[in-house]
Amino acid sequence: MPDDEWPRIAVVGAGAVGCYFGGMLALAGAPVTFIGRVLQVEALRTNGLTLESVRFTRTVAVEASTEMRSAADAKVVLLCVKTTDTEEAARALAPHLAKGALVVSLQNGVDNVSRIRAAGGIDAVPAVVYVGAEVTEPGRVKHTARGDLVLGNVPDLAKLFARAEIPIRRSANVAISG
Repeated sequence: MPDDEWPRIAVVGAGAVGCYFGGMLALAGAPVTFIGRVLQVEALRTNGLTLESVRFTRTVAVEASTEMRSAADAKVVLLCVKTTDTEEAARALAPHLAKGALVVSLQNGVDNVSRIRAAGGIDAVPAVVYVGAEVTEPGRVKHTARGDLVLGNVPDLAKLFARAEIPIRRSANVAISG
């Protein structure tokens, strides 16, 4: 893929973490589809996503769906659901995952990658997420602190986030990074 092209990105879990990182990618020009609950999806479809960041406030038009099949054409999938929803999300995503798609676990907890693999047979990329963000109302995310990631050693993925001005560090052992 040429450096100026963006892969299609799906964000599974349109909460604070998913909307912050997916929103930053969308603001940079990436085609992003958010998959989430009805109220959030309706707000995103109607008004776009508003990021009220420590650096800016901007609204970006995005695609949004309540259906996991909307991830079918994504080359990168950010799995941003709560840990308690990991297995259900992995099982629902697995039949719709494009061949060669990268799934990135942007979740709290140390065992999500193994849970994703066990439930959906998906080899996800681990990440450590540092961000202070909250959904203040459907379609609106307030970013209050940080907003950076530590990823396993996947250079193309690191470049993707860096293009969206998301600070990124790579580590061979994400579990002990910090």
